[in-house]
Amino acid sequence: MGFLRHIPNAITSINLLCGVVGVIVALRGDLQTAFLLMIASAVADFFDGFAARLLKAYSEIGKELDSLADDVSFGVLPAVMLSCVCGSDVVVLKYFPLLIAVFSALRLAKFNIDERQHSGFLGLPTPACAMVCGALASLASSDPDGVAASFCNLPFAVPALSALLCWLLVSEVPMFAFKVATGDRASKSVKVERVIFIVIGIASVPVALLSGTGWQLVPLVTFSGYILINLAGCIISRQH
Repeated sequence: MGFLRHIPNAITSINLLCGVVGVIVALRGDLQTAFLLMIASAVADFFDGFAARLLKAYSEIGKELDSLADDVSFGVLPAVMLSCVCGSDVVVLKYFPLLIAVFSALRLAKFNIDERQHSGFLGLPTPACAMVCGALASLASSDPDGVAASFCNLPFAVPALSALLCWLLVSEVPMFAFKVATGDRASKSVKVERVIFIVIGIASVPVALLSGTGWQLVPLVTFSGYILINLAGCIISRQH
């Protein structure tokens, strides 16, 4: 058992390593590979928690290491990728997306001390934010004449998107999670939101194939849909 208890931290370290290599690759201009490394980080992020629950190998070191790895893989990496495709010639706006790394760190720190976020989230989870940024940057880089690239080339588009994501990361907007605490039962509205999210993800696959846009469209549409679903749910709940 002495060896097994280190498995979750080893998987978290893989998450961190993929994020670090992803940043290096992104700075070299290979945003497609950087996005694949981000996805690898997300897979590792899922399995480290799964392994910790399975082996009952929880530790304070593991908790802190997980947050550090997530800020690199889902904060610094997407921020760098967005900065790489920002079409603004103004230096301040060009590097404005780097604030996502800062707000991701704030988001993770807030999550660690917030006792309200057991079965759901308050604010945008960093992996979801990262997938939107990474997919958009990768898609824009792979198809310079496509819609994504045209969007990124607009002087204020990427900075405006970055500002929105930064706000969502530290906001109090309730957002559903798929990993829930033992014994928690999702409300009917949350179950509906989850189904809609899955439907959007599935529907985006044929759209990407038929349009020839690129596979990155699937995570871009899926996680953009995740944001819109939760914002709509928040608005509806406040009206009742």
